[in-house]
Amino acid sequence: MKTKLKEIISSLKLLNFLALTFAGIIYAVGVTIFMTPVHLYDSGMSGTSMLLGQVTPSFLPLSFFLIILNVPLFLYGLKKQGAASTVYSIYTVGIYALFAWLITDVLPVDVSIASPLAGKDLLLCAIFGGVVSGAGSGIAIRFGGAVDGMEIIAVIFAKKLSLTVGSFMMIYNVILYIICGVVIHSWTLPLYSIVTCVAALKTVDAIVEGFDRAKCAMIVTTKPFEIGIELSEAFESGVTQVEARGGYSQQPKSIIYFIVNRFQVTRMKSIVHSIDPKAFISISEVADVYKAGAEKE
Repeated sequence: MKTKLKEIISSLKLLNFLALTFAGIIYAVGVTIFMTPVHLYDSGMSGTSMLLGQVTPSFLPLSFFLIILNVPLFLYGLKKQGAASTVYSIYTVGIYALFAWLITDVLPVDVSIASPLAGKDLLLCAIFGGVVSGAGSGIAIRFGGAVDGMEIIAVIFAKKLSLTVGSFMMIYNVILYIICGVVIHSWTLPLYSIVTCVAALKTVDAIVEGFDRAKCAMIVTTKPFEIGIELSEAFESGVTQVEARGGYSQQPKSIIYFIVNRFQVTRMKSIVHSIDPKAFISISEVADVYKAGAEKE
C-alpha cells in the first residue's frame, strides 16, 4: 500500500498543479462572470450544479453542488482514468469551486443581476462564457485533469450503450437543457446555453489539439528516393518511406509519409508532381506532432 502511494505521489508533477490551478480559476471566471449572472447554463455536471443552485435555498451555493456531484464521479471512474488523473481532476474541481465561491460571495464583484463585463447581453455572455470556460477545460485536459465528472461517466457508459462519448455527452446536455427550460418556464436561456456549449467545445478542441493543426501527406509514388531528397531539403524535415504494391497492377511502389503545416501544402504538392506527375497524394489533418529531434532520416 505504501509503495503504491509513493508511486502515485511520484507521478504527480508540480507544473501540472500550477497549470490546473490556472485552469480552475479561468473556468470559474467563465461561469461566474458571464454565465451565472444571466442564468445561462454550462454543460455536464457544471450545468447541473448551476440549475440546482438556482432552484435550491441560497445557503446551498454553486460551489457546494460542484463538489457534491463531481468528486464522487471522479472517484467512481478511478480505475478508468488512473490515480494521478483522479487527483488532478479533483484538485481542478476544488479550485473551480473555491474561486466560484470567492467571486460570487467574497470578492467585491457584483454578479447578482448582470455580467460585470458583458452586462445583460445574452449573446455576448453565451459566447465569451463558452470561450473562457472552454479555455479552462482545455488547459485542464492538456495537463491531465478534468473539470467535469460527466466526462468520466460518458467514457464508462457510452460503449455499453453503443454510443460515442460525444453522443453520450450531447444527449445528457440536451436533456439538461430541456429540464432547465421546463423549470424556468422559458426556452430562451436554454437555447443560448447551446451557443455557450458549442463555443466551449470549439475552444477545448483548439487548446487540446492546437490552433494550427499539421497536415499529414501520404504520397504513393515510384520515385520515392528523389521525392524524399527534395522534400527533406526544401522543408528541412525527415521523411518516412514504406514499401508497397499496386493493388491492380501489382507493380512495386512506395508510400512517403510526410508532415507539413497548412502553408506548405501547395509547395509540397508542386515538388512532388514536378518529380513524379503520376504520384498520388492524400492529405489529412493531424492533431499533435511529437519528435525527438530535427535530424533527417
